[in-house]
Parts: sequence; structure tokens; C-alpha cells
Amino acid sequence: MRTGIANFTLDFGKCPPWLFERMVRLGRAMSEVIIAEYGPEEFIKRLADPVWFQSLGTVLAFDWNASGLTTVLCGALKEALRGQERDLGVFMCGGKGKTSLKTPEQIFDWSSRLCLPEQTGDNLVYNSKMAAKVDSSLVQDGFELYHHVFLFTRSGAWTVVQQGMNKVNQTARRYHWFSRDINDLVCEPHSGISSQIKLDKVLNLSAADSGKARQMSVNLVKEAGFGQLMKDFQLLEKYATPLNQMARFTDGKRQLTLLNLENKEFHYHPVVNENFAKSKYLQKILWQVCQVKPDNYEKLLALRGVGGKTMRALALVGEVVYGAKISFADPARYSFAHGGKDATPYPVDRPTYDKTIKTMEALKELVNKAKIESVEKNKILKRI
Repeated sequence: MRTGIANFTLDFGKCPPWLFERMVRLGRAMSEVIIAEYGPEEFIKRLADPVWFQSLGTVLAFDWNASGLTTVLCGALKEALRGQERDLGVFMCGGKGKTSLKTPEQIFDWSSRLCLPEQTGDNLVYNSKMAAKVDSSLVQDGFELYHHVFLFTRSGAWTVVQQGMNKVNQTARRYHWFSRDINDLVCEPHSGISSQIKLDKVLNLSAADSGKARQMSVNLVKEAGFGQLMKDFQLLEKYATPLNQMARFTDGKRQLTLLNLENKEFHYHPVVNENFAKSKYLQKILWQVCQVKPDNYEKLLALRGVGGKTMRALALVGEVVYGAKISFADPARYSFAHGGKDATPYPVDRPTYDKTIKTMEALKELVNKAKIESVEKNKILKRI
């Protein structure tokens, strides 16, 4: 038995017009069937499922193992829904590159045309921005976001599909969100993260295991203040340079102790590559944040100007100086691999395996119900 993982590599170039036009037509037929059968909210929920999303892209005949599946599938679906949004009850905003920056504008436009309450439109825009902030500032995995799509229904349910690229290893990573599955925007909010590989060191401030670090970051800006933060940064620079040492204050006393953690908890700490004390822009942002004194971590992240470096600086001070642990576990999973009997790349994931089978069976049923020619149906069913 051959085992392995699927590559999820960066794609260059454009989708051929003849293929995109067919993807739009088939995407429209599939969307109509799914929404008619299950409703608009279930439709966007399925797009928030990485397996379902990938399967739909494959059904529409795009390269199953390329990053372009995300951008082209979303583009085809947006075009497929165009002019039918009110009838279908699904509204799609954003896209790739500069188009992603128009997401708030497009959400407000639809909110106005649908006569939604002003607060509803504001909340949708807020959630769109926060999803992008979380995946760029809290999940620091080296993938730069370049694609952001936001789908919502009249009921206020929403889905986010966004993708980042790693220019160094030429791979992509896709992040999925669904509003009904989220209890906390800054604590494990994803319905799935698909990637070619798992990385050894990812600063994951959205992990449940980073809860103490999140609370410590709030305490630092709310109680310790700007002056104390600057002193802590100087301590990091002075004492945390060796790979096997970590500076830490114990029992709240201002007495420095050096802990040798080699071969115990970890061999590496990101603080060795940082120089927070000399960043004028970071100091400016932290001063502003300390003046605002946000009540919680979500409000801290939502502040204008707060980004990855700010959140990383606060988290590392919290861990190195005050002992609030951070998660460095990569939240992504291998894309579309179920494992192997010899545990390569990992033991067979039975729940995911069964879920994939059910997804394929559901797709076959939907294809059979779609109003398309029999020849086209047969081709799709063969791809499935």
C-alpha cells in the first residue's frame, strides 16, 4: 500500500477562460441544488468545511492539489451567485489580492440593499476584519494572507475562507471559519486549517493552551503600563539571548532568576530573534494600547495598529518574564491525507476518513439532482 500526503503548492498564472466559464455554470447548478435542499446557512457552513470545500473544487474540475483551487473556486462561486443573491439568500464579498480589501465596502453595500439593521452590518464587517487579524497576528505560521472571502446570510450566519502563502517553501495554507461553531473569536475559532505540512515552530496565540498568555497580555497593558513594558523588553534583550536560557520573575517579586530549560520543555524560543526594545513603531503602538487599557484580549487585538509584532511582543514578555506559557503547536493538519497503516505520515484518522466518504456520497447525490446534461454528470461522477 502506498501512502503519503497531498501537496498544496502555490499556483501561478490564470485559470483558462473556457474552464472558468464551465466552473461558473456548474457552480451555479450545484449551489442552487444545495441551497434548495438544505438552505443558505447550510450552504455556507459546508464551504467552511475544508474537506467539502476541496471536494467541490475538484467536482468543478480544478487542480485538486493546487492553491489556485481556493481562489478560482471562490471566484467562480461569486460569479455564479451574481444576480441571484436575493433569491438564493447567500451574499459573497471579497476575493483575491486588492479585491479582499473591498470586503467591508461590499458587506456594507449588501447590508444597505437588504435593509439590514445598521448593527448587523457593523458586526459582519467586524467579524470579517477579526478573522483576518487572527490568522495574520495570532496564528504566526509564516503564511501571508492574500485571499479573503466572506459569505453571509440574512440570518447573520457567516463563513470566512482565506488563504496565505509561504514564499520561502512555495506552499499555501487555507483557513476556514463558520460563525455558528465559534464561541470565542480569539480562542480556537477555526472550523479547519488545511496545509501541505505541519511546521515545527508556530506561535499560536489562538490555541487553548495559550490562554494564560492571552490573559497576561491584557494584564500587561492594563495594569503594568508602558514604562514597565519597556523595562521588560530590555530584560529580554539582555538575558534571553542564549538558546537554553529564559529570564523569569517568580512570585511577582522583582528578582531575576535564569532557568536552564535545555532538554526539558523546549530547545528554542522566538525571543532570541527579537529586539522589541529598539522598535520605535512598536513602542508607539504599545503606548497607545496602554492608554486605552482594553478589557480583554479580543478588544486588544481589535485596536487599530495592533498586529503580529505587538501580540508577539506581549506574549513573549508574558512567558519569558512572568511564566505565562504559549503554544507553539501548529494548528493546521495535513491537507486531504487520511494517514497510512504504517503511521506514515501519521496513523489513519478514522473519523476524518469516514467524513470524507460521507462527503463524497453527498456530492454524488447533489450532482445527480443538478440540472445539467447527462454527459457532464457522468464526467463529474468519474472525478468524484
